[in-house]
Amino acid sequence: MIINGQTIRKRYRYKTSAFILFSLISCIVMSQESNFGNWFVYFGNKQINTKWNWHNEIQHRNYNAIGDLEQLLLRTGVGHNLTEGNNNVLMGYAYVKSKNYVSDILDKTDVQEHRIFQQFITRQAFGRFRLQHRYRFEQRFIEDNFSMRLRYFLGLNIPINNKDMVEKTWYVSTYNEIFLNMENPIFDRNRLYGGLGYGLNKNTRFEIGYMNQIFSVGGRDQLNLITFVNF
Repeated sequence: MIINGQTIRKRYRYKTSAFILFSLISCIVMSQESNFGNWFVYFGNKQINTKWNWHNEIQHRNYNAIGDLEQLLLRTGVGHNLTEGNNNVLMGYAYVKSKNYVSDILDKTDVQEHRIFQQFITRQAFGRFRLQHRYRFEQRFIEDNFSMRLRYFLGLNIPINNKDMVEKTWYVSTYNEIFLNMENPIFDRNRLYGGLGYGLNKNTRFEIGYMNQIFSVGGRDQLNLITFVNF
């Protein structure tokens, strides 16, 4: 069997990407002791025209693998492209239903939250690297309380077997997002994520990965199963 230079390069890229993914997951898992849960996430985006888009999102978050609901999040919003494909501003609304455990007992309490949010997303490409910055400002109505929060998301996607995110493309995904309250305590949480994705085509892709959340006290690890759909 003859192995040409292109085959060697492909094998090298696969091994390198697998090593990066393993390193990210190892860092997340070993970062601190915490309970392990699971998130099922759907992100949808409808391009209305060249300027406007509709975002829709469902997240079902569990304390364990499945069946012990921690949080249900429904988010939607309308966005406007400042430049084609790279810079987008969006205003939206989110409904969040949380089921929180009370101290160390098995009883749960329901917490309802309504959010209004504004965000700005900018994207950049450097060779194979796909970089995304997201700045989000939230106004949160939690039961009888009101608070505001800033979030900064920095994400990176790296295609493996293709130069671009086209059909039948494997890719590595990683991001970090920090949450800051507008009042004390300032630090709310930080999310660190690493995963492996597959782009079926330019409109649909799937992703699996580990996410570690660090709170002011303690933390949690989650397995994320994510679907992205442009329609």
